[in-house]
Amino acid sequence: MLHELLLALLGFTGDFVLDVSLPRRRAASQDAGEDGNGDGEVGPSFRLAPDLTFLQPSERTAIERLISLGFYYRELNRFATESRDLSWIQSSIDVSSPHSDNTQKGKVRKGSVYRRAIANGITEILSVYRSAVLQVEQNLLSDPLPILATVTHGLNKFEVLLPPLYELVMEIQHKDIKGGQLLNLLHKRCHCGVPELQSCIQRLLWHGHQVMFNQLTSWMVYGILQDQYSEFFIRRQDDRDVENESSQRDVSDKLKQKLAKDTSLASWHTGFHVSLDMLPEYIHMRIAESILFAGKAIRVLRNPSPSATLQDPVIRTVGSHGMQSSVGGSGVPKELANFSNIRAEELLPQAEADKIDSMLKELKHSSEFHKRPFESAVGSIRTIAANHLWQLVVVRADLNGHLKALKDYFLLAKGDFFQCFLEESRQLMRLPPRQSTAEADLMIPFQLAALKTIGEEDKYFTRVSLRMLSYGMKSSTSQKDLQKPNASELPSQGKAASELTLDGWDSIALEYSIDWPLQLFFTPDVLSKYRKVFQYLIRLKRTQMELEKSWAAVMHKDHADFSDYCKDRKNNSATQLRRQRSKPLWRVREHMAFLIRNLQFYIQVDVIESQWNVLQSHVQDSHDFTELVSFHQEYLSALVSQSFLDIGSVSRILDSIMKLCLQFCWSIEQYETRPNISEIDHITEEFNKKSNSLYTILRSSRLAGSQRAPFLRQFLMRLNFNSFFETTARGVMNSGRLRPITAGAQL
Repeated sequence: MLHELLLALLGFTGDFVLDVSLPRRRAASQDAGEDGNGDGEVGPSFRLAPDLTFLQPSERTAIERLISLGFYYRELNRFATESRDLSWIQSSIDVSSPHSDNTQKGKVRKGSVYRRAIANGITEILSVYRSAVLQVEQNLLSDPLPILATVTHGLNKFEVLLPPLYELVMEIQHKDIKGGQLLNLLHKRCHCGVPELQSCIQRLLWHGHQVMFNQLTSWMVYGILQDQYSEFFIRRQDDRDVENESSQRDVSDKLKQKLAKDTSLASWHTGFHVSLDMLPEYIHMRIAESILFAGKAIRVLRNPSPSATLQDPVIRTVGSHGMQSSVGGSGVPKELANFSNIRAEELLPQAEADKIDSMLKELKHSSEFHKRPFESAVGSIRTIAANHLWQLVVVRADLNGHLKALKDYFLLAKGDFFQCFLEESRQLMRLPPRQSTAEADLMIPFQLAALKTIGEEDKYFTRVSLRMLSYGMKSSTSQKDLQKPNASELPSQGKAASELTLDGWDSIALEYSIDWPLQLFFTPDVLSKYRKVFQYLIRLKRTQMELEKSWAAVMHKDHADFSDYCKDRKNNSATQLRRQRSKPLWRVREHMAFLIRNLQFYIQVDVIESQWNVLQSHVQDSHDFTELVSFHQEYLSALVSQSFLDIGSVSRILDSIMKLCLQFCWSIEQYETRPNISEIDHITEEFNKKSNSLYTILRSSRLAGSQRAPFLRQFLMRLNFNSFFETTARGVMNSGRLRPITAGAQL
């Protein structure tokens, strides 16, 4: 009887101990199939044979309580055996073969490395249980009068261990829990009041953390994501696409694309993300993002692009004005025809990789998971990765030189170049752009301006190219109304071109060629912001130039008329009368030029130069790549916000003012041949309304009283130095209409 009991404790039933679990499982399966919500948990099913009449009720109760341990042991052992079975690896490889039958795909059981790790921990606990059963057997054999109490005493502690472990296993199987979700479940079960059970579950959690630390090591030391079953909280962006493929051929194509992306910059921007489903609750999202960044940085450092253009780090020093060459020569970057000359070990020294590996090993070998040391180690690893990425992008790739080039061309710091370009293309821009050749038409004045103003030492100009992104909105003013007299000599553009506004040239934009690894810093979104600011600044500069050219042309004519009048005062009275009638128009032009000049000075000096100096100080002081990215984003955001490009009402008013200024200039130049007083009066009246509305909005407490634009008060002071704008704006608000001559006379 006692030997039968010992066998039952190890999961073997016989004549005395019966297994009634099979019919119960079938019934439970049928119930689950009918109502669809069976829990999959049946409970202990070992029972003593009913014909054992020689047992007392108390003895039967004690024995049935003991043999239930055998049931729990058998089920736990079954779970461990199935989870540790590696036969599914070979079957997965066979099915993944391109020559395999697609019908076999559904037969492959999904594996789980985390579940296998938990199974290893359960096997350890069951080995202790088997040893205890063996010890009980030895005690029974050595005792001349073996009693049931010996068995009960030897296995008493397992009555608080095996049932909760069985419930845990059933929940894992029923809900198909794996990965980070499994770690979450174990972490919650650790908080119990039974020390022995808490110790066992902590051991299971330790086994699960071994897998997690192995994945962290692969990711943060080698930049490789080892996650075949999507259990890690770092996930490929296109994993869902791969899982949803309907054929094995598509899966193969997807895998090939993913392998190709591993060495591309797409994996940096959109290749990986944090999966909240698999993120353990005791790991903060900030720490998960640091892990994500560190792994992506290691991937970049260990997989340098073969098309890279890098500087030799030994010739770069930090000076007071940024990165300057400390050795003779022009400092032209070396074109690396074969990137094998720059090894990955130079970008990430092996000593640093070993340091990261040792920190993770120390955490891995710890008997318990401690949150603070884990977060500290992740922070240190992130710092190492960020510093080496900074060395690659800032020093080797000459980040500061490219920042200066973007400032020169996209922020119009090379004013002589754009002044020359606008002068060369002035006649071309008098007509609407031709949709088919607009970009090619602009290349001639663009290249002429470069020949006149760009020196050979400017190694960044070759990266700049001119583009026409889109066309402006249709205008009620037709081409014919604002056409110059000599415009008829140019080829006719047809009806489609005549519908385009003359401000179709506002779609002029620049493109900047970025090489690896600068794409990590200059993302498409960043270049889009630069392009947006450039389009605004080039429109502003074009407006300012047209106002100056209009003044210069008419003053030349006026001086000639005045010379003729002085020679023959009697016969040139009409000339003097024409000069007198034109003076109010020039007051209005000066009013326009005054506003445009001050706006241009505010943006170029108060906004761009001040923010550039702030960015340069950050570049000099920071040695962290992510900090530089953050500082650069703040720099661009400040340019956009302080230039009012993100305020729709202000930007629309500014666009209207610039268009009115251009229309005024073209109307004035045609004034001698085709005077149109009513049109000029309308333009002037609209300009006064728009300019006063602009001043009213900018001086509001929402803008002037905030930190959004710290130099806005200086701009307003320049505009309203003699209280003209304030008085005029108050008059517009009171009367609702301002006569143009009145505004000109007051100015």
